[in-house]
Amino acid sequence: MANLNLEHLATFRLVVSRGSFSAAANVLELSQPAVSLQIKQLEQMLQTRLLERTGRGVQPTAAGLSLLAHSGSIDQAVSAAVHAVTLHMHEVSGTVTVGTGATACIHLMPPVLQQLRQAFPLLSIKVRTGNTQEIARAIDENQIDIGLVTLPVTGRNLHISPIMQDEFVMIREADGSEAIQTLTPGELLALPLIVFASGSSTRALIDSWFATAGEVAQPVMELGSIEAIKRMVRAGLGYSIVPRMSVTADADRAGLRVDSLTPALHRTLGTVMRQDKIINRGMTEIMNALRQMGISAISPGTKPDYPLR
Repeated sequence: MANLNLEHLATFRLVVSRGSFSAAANVLELSQPAVSLQIKQLEQMLQTRLLERTGRGVQPTAAGLSLLAHSGSIDQAVSAAVHAVTLHMHEVSGTVTVGTGATACIHLMPPVLQQLRQAFPLLSIKVRTGNTQEIARAIDENQIDIGLVTLPVTGRNLHISPIMQDEFVMIREADGSEAIQTLTPGELLALPLIVFASGSSTRALIDSWFATAGEVAQPVMELGSIEAIKRMVRAGLGYSIVPRMSVTADADRAGLRVDSLTPALHRTLGTVMRQDKIINRGMTEIMNALRQMGISAISPGTKPDYPLR
């Protein structure tokens, strides 16, 4: 089946309408031999002569007239196809996969996803959870488009953009007992600690907080779920150190006492993507929503570990 070159077809129509190769060449700002070559290639592809020279210039042959009769509908079909594709440039649609930690998924993502669904009903957003390294690996393997993770994260092919700070706080059962005067690593070391399981970025930050004071955390429970940790703490089985976002809402901190640590401990959340990722409209809107969430969720008085931008 012949593959019609649309550029050559347009040149053919222009030669016919102008009546000469030279006139068409002037319009196209090409040399006359270049125009002649395009017509020759078109004729070779169709295996028939399309133009003939006469005393009054160039005239289409019978085959050329047949091609000319169809060229208008060809142009219309091409224009319609281009217009249909262009519509996708202006509408937000398609599928985007977002990866994040379980805590952010529970306490940050629902309103963001709700907002995006209402604004862009044709956009499908899939969500996967995992720790920072799992999400980074999935992004590198093109299984996830955008990651919202606890920094730092490393990767040669990753674009990393910090978006917000979140304070860590101590939670314990709200039983009316007296407050601990200073929530330092040394003061807390003697109390039963319920904490995230090893391997997560959150656990690494908590361990480093103790380590900076020369202490080693001695947890009595290591759990993989923020909600499981809070249930154990509500039951009076120990205290925990958790991201403040997990106890911001009234329902989330019900039955818990929430206090700041000394010294303060924060984590930085950021978006992660492949550097070579082609960013479509859907991804752009998701990134904008996550950045806006970061601006509104930054804990007051925090000092970023990474430059926010």
